[in-house]
Amino acid sequence: MVSASSTGSAAIAPPGLERPTAAYIHIPFCRRRCYYCDFPISVLGDRLRGETSGTMQQYLEALHQEIAATPAKGAPLETVFFGGGTPSLLAVGQLQTLLAHLAQRFGLTATAEISMEMDPGTFDLSHLQGYQAAGVNRVSLGVQAFQPEILQACGRTHTVADIEQAVGWLHQADIDNYSLDLISGLPYQTLDRWQRALAQAIALQPQHISIYDLTIEPGTAFAKWYQPGETPLPPEDHTAAMYRLAQQTLTQAGFEHYEISNYAKPGYRCRHNQVYWQNRPYYGFGMGATSYLQAQRFARPRKLREYYQWVMDYQQNQGKIDCLPTSASERLLDQLMVGLRLADGIDLTGLGQQFGSETVYRLQKRLQPYIKQGWVEASSSTALPSHIRLSDPEGFLFSNVVLTALFAEFD
Repeated sequence: MVSASSTGSAAIAPPGLERPTAAYIHIPFCRRRCYYCDFPISVLGDRLRGETSGTMQQYLEALHQEIAATPAKGAPLETVFFGGGTPSLLAVGQLQTLLAHLAQRFGLTATAEISMEMDPGTFDLSHLQGYQAAGVNRVSLGVQAFQPEILQACGRTHTVADIEQAVGWLHQADIDNYSLDLISGLPYQTLDRWQRALAQAIALQPQHISIYDLTIEPGTAFAKWYQPGETPLPPEDHTAAMYRLAQQTLTQAGFEHYEISNYAKPGYRCRHNQVYWQNRPYYGFGMGATSYLQAQRFARPRKLREYYQWVMDYQQNQGKIDCLPTSASERLLDQLMVGLRLADGIDLTGLGQQFGSETVYRLQKRLQPYIKQGWVEASSSTALPSHIRLSDPEGFLFSNVVLTALFAEFD
């Protein structure tokens, strides 16, 4: 199913007034932890799948309980995203049951985008067709790299042959709406290897490619072994060159750079992720998942035992969560942080209606140095800018500098 592409500026609606139409479900299980990963996961080992893991079955029961206890806000789901972890370790029946529970509780539109993160080497054609029959119509394939030595250095369990076979199965199943995930700045990654990886990705004919720059997170294996910019990690100027090279290569190949880390062929933007970037409300379910409902963000516990206890308390409280509503400054900074990730940028007229003309004036003034530098683009039919966006690629590349300035202004 082809994803509808959004056009124009990111929508800015008064917080809490929109009804959520998106749901994220966290499946935290992996065969092993990758060396760069700090996500909330639980390691199963190399042999277990959903139907053979008692731990996963216990988790899914808690997940069903959380879904059942969550009040429906009155709008059917238009997007569902199974992330992780490794959702492709689920048995087909387990996925079917999860989707049935979501549909029963919240409703599910006939044209819903249902995305699933899948790791090469964790599924076969039969599993893929089963997921497809259950409703999955978009796949995000965790490729990360195309060189065996880089995959091994990252602790990945799949091979280059697994990648090629997985893509072949996607074509056999007639799933044309799939994305390839790549990481830049990995150990032993050179500009030449990165250029070849981009070419290999394009040759596999995906409709969407996500590229994430490696971040050394505290507590990970990489944090123990490496310092950013030191061998075998590429230096900072090389990672910046990788970003520019990806932007040039992929846009020339017909992909639109619609978000700081994401490229899509026309009509194939990820509808679910745009909910996040447009700062719209969504349900979150599962260990470590975050929800954004009624102007409140809430993250669930990141460990299994604490999550199970939280679900019990959640049921007893009849789906009520005690957390403080976000302040006006927090909502503003959220809007700026996610909206500037999009190539569509931010509509200042809508921002002014929500936060006031004085806020827009301060924003315009604070951005002037970056407009002159070429990192921020402002457009207008009047004397004052009515729309802002980060330039591509330089503004995206230095987005942290711009956002740091905005946080200093408004926090």
